[in-house]
Amino acid sequence: MVEMALKSFLTFFVTIGPIEAAVLFATLTPKMPYDVRRGIAIRATLIASCILAVFTLFGDPILSELGVSLAALQTAGGIILLLIALDMIFARPGGAIKLTPPEGAEAQTKDDIAVFPLATPLIAGPGAMSAGILLTANAHGEPLGVAIVAASLAAVMVVTLVLLILANELNHLLGITAQRVLIRVFGILLAAIAMQAVFNGISASGIIHR
Repeated sequence: MVEMALKSFLTFFVTIGPIEAAVLFATLTPKMPYDVRRGIAIRATLIASCILAVFTLFGDPILSELGVSLAALQTAGGIILLLIALDMIFARPGGAIKLTPPEGAEAQTKDDIAVFPLATPLIAGPGAMSAGILLTANAHGEPLGVAIVAASLAAVMVVTLVLLILANELNHLLGITAQRVLIRVFGILLAAIAMQAVFNGISASGIIHR
């Protein structure tokens, strides 16, 4: 169970990207008072938490009703996470964990960025949604396993909220170089988790017989 908790926490941490979210939040709110920034951070975290909780707790049953097998979910989820990991490792511009230029331009013109782009797609993005569904599916419906996944999500969202509130300080403390190093390290770890999910999915599908 400890292994599952660590894996769930790490997967959510690298797909949600609290550090990157905090850095972007700092660039979008450079002149806002602290109280305003804190309010935006709290709203964004709550909205993103609700979105991810729905996908984490109810995504697997919905897919089951659609006739999607666990093996297919593991394989597809692993591929999505792998693509995100590659974007993190090679720092590709406009990758899956970054805002597109049109999204960035729209974000700059909004008075309240809590919903867009902060809550979604930055925090509750497709990678985090896929991760939630995949982790819950791997729990095989066991209450304790699902509870561990949910607790890991909650823990990462708490970390995200704290980093968003301290976004300006974090941005100055880390600097560009340290941020890029951390993102690449987490990307490598996520790539390993993604490949394991792909291997598990292919093995469970019965395509390859031992």
